[in-house]
Amino acid sequence: MTQFDPQIALGQHVIADFCGADHLFDPIPAKAIFAQAAKAAGAELLEIKLHDFGDRAGFTGVALLAESHISVHTWPEHAYAAIDIFMCGDCDPMRSLDVLRAYFTPAEEKLQILSRGFVMPPGLKV
Repeated sequence: MTQFDPQIALGQHVIADFCGADHLFDPIPAKAIFAQAAKAAGAELLEIKLHDFGDRAGFTGVALLAESHISVHTWPEHAYAAIDIFMCGDCDPMRSLDVLRAYFTPAEEKLQILSRGFVMPPGLKV
């Protein structure tokens, strides 16, 4: 079995659970936050799509990036937001997380960081 160097990943995937969070109802101001989060990470923003579930039932949204994506899904009735940030290249997804954290102001968070897509050694064929 070929050994891959875990230090050379194609991208970083940050998954955050924001508990006791705020700003979970209205997707309109979240659009600007998505743009700020992309810029903070050094990512190229391609498009933002948001959907309001209405009746203060939360929203879902995704910022499509040249380097992958930032997504949020909110459950206001549980004061919870699910955050997903995946970026490749020289982008720093933790800077995006900082922007989202400042906006949603979670009382608690659970964080997972995954390295994705390992680079194959030169000369190795699949």
